Amino acid sequence: MNVLLTGFEAFLGMESNPTEIIVRQLDGSTVAGNTIIGKVLPVDFTQSAGILLDAIKEHEPDVVLSLGLAAGRNRITPERIAINCMDGEPDNAGNRYDGQKIIEDAPDAYFSTLPIKEFEMELRKQSLPAGISNTAGTYLCNQIMYAARHHIETHQLKIRSGFVHIPAHHGLALNNKKLPSWSVGDLVESVRVMVGIL
Repeated sequence: MNVLLTGFEAFLGMESNPTEIIVRQLDGSTVAGNTIIGKVLPVDFTQSAGILLDAIKEHEPDVVLSLGLAAGRNRITPERIAINCMDGEPDNAGNRYDGQKIIEDAPDAYFSTLPIKEFEMELRKQSLPAGISNTAGTYLCNQIMYAARHHIETHQLKIRSGFVHIPAHHGLALNNKKLPSWSVGDLVESVRVMVGIL
């Protein structure tokens, strides 16, 4: 089975993004018989979704597993739902939205089709803190999850897809004493655990 694994470049002034590190490290590897195809996306509301959809068309994966940084969370959080809304701080290209829809005349929301409960249970069994999240926010993470699900549904593709937020890595916590963080090794292992369930 082929798994398209996506992450993001650094954003909002952060010097690095653990999802980019994970994706680059796992790209081309095989986990539990699943081949990982890594793709790092820009933090750009006008470009990211198109790049993701192009990657889906090119690679025709069985699963799309997208990762995003949720600085401040202390556990791996598979997302349950994405909403048709863009809002938040300016992206890396300076684009800013204030509640506009991602796609006009499209559903208000899409649920993940990944086994998020199984993700949570297996991660916890491996002593890796995890919990289901019911909000992917309104920034690029939510947009990517929504765009992928919409594309798959409208084209009736047999692809499972969803989004998982991860905590900051130690590199981001060095200058922020209050920021929860994980080692890159544990973050990578968490992704490997989830890929192994697919």
